[in-house]
Amino acid sequence: MSQISSLTELLRQSGGQFRFFDMGRRVQKFSVEQFEKIENQQTPYPYPYLQHAWVALMVWNPKNKQQGAAWFLKLPLDEQGFLIQAVRDDLLSRLLKNAGGVLQHEQSGEVPDDALKDNPFSFKPDQEKMAIFHAYSTLTSSEPASQYFEHAQQYFAGQIGFDNWQSLGFQGIADLVVRHEKGSNSKVITQAIPHLPDVPFEVLCTCLESIQPDHSLYEALCLRAEQTLTQGTANANHIAALTRGLSSGPTTSRKMALIKQILDTDYALEPEVITAIATRCHECLQEPTLLQVFLEKLAIGESGQTGFSRILSDLMFMPALRALILMQFRNEDRSPELTAAIGAMFGSDFS
Repeated sequence: MSQISSLTELLRQSGGQFRFFDMGRRVQKFSVEQFEKIENQQTPYPYPYLQHAWVALMVWNPKNKQQGAAWFLKLPLDEQGFLIQAVRDDLLSRLLKNAGGVLQHEQSGEVPDDALKDNPFSFKPDQEKMAIFHAYSTLTSSEPASQYFEHAQQYFAGQIGFDNWQSLGFQGIADLVVRHEKGSNSKVITQAIPHLPDVPFEVLCTCLESIQPDHSLYEALCLRAEQTLTQGTANANHIAALTRGLSSGPTTSRKMALIKQILDTDYALEPEVITAIATRCHECLQEPTLLQVFLEKLAIGESGQTGFSRILSDLMFMPALRALILMQFRNEDRSPELTAAIGAMFGSDFS
């Protein structure tokens, strides 16, 4: 046991199957090899959120897929985005204390569900992320989707009428979206987008942020976004959900134009919308002109100074954005409102 020096090494020796997911800004898979580099401090965590790595570890018995466990870990990162080694060592120690169960579950048919239970770094994901994670976990382990999946398929195929959405389950929509590459699911979603009432469309968007849609699906989403922004009658929650849906696509000129269009409206003054842009579309903010507009709206928005400071603290944790934000802070053309917000965050002598 003393020769085991990493989480991934221990998990490999367990004889079970395991996968890692990021649960921070969205739910997304990342490879075992990538996590191994992260835990050995060979690379910073690629998806930091609020100065932490939000990781889901899924473990299951390949001989009995019903026997498995999932652990949700909120791991602090250092100022350069690397996993703090003492945290990794603590988690490894907890697993090693349960090593008898972890390493022998293939023979026993059991996966210990308490190996990392009640550890100081655990967290409970919100219901939206749990639904997406459950959809990914059943797909990954080749288990059936939830009982709500078939109903969601029928609804999005238009078989029960698009106005009859009240009995839809969030889990069913999550299952459908995560399985978008299976059969005709992507086509079904694509064809439904123009016809969906606001509520099921908003749920769809919150699920779409966690996949990479094909071209046709993303095109349908962009068209609906353009129509919605042109009409200008949607509420802030709807625009925030739409922003989250748009975030899943590639950072193309069209996507950049849509985010710029949102920022140019009063929608961007609403906390829900500006937060959605910051947390889901941060890649777009690497474009200096768009970043400038974002900062100006954030400075005068309804989220106030507290929101300004919290959002920027998170964004400045990302190396790609920190230098760009500091450059904008020193932009002589910044507004008095932005100057005041910067001063309140860093001190009036910031220059």
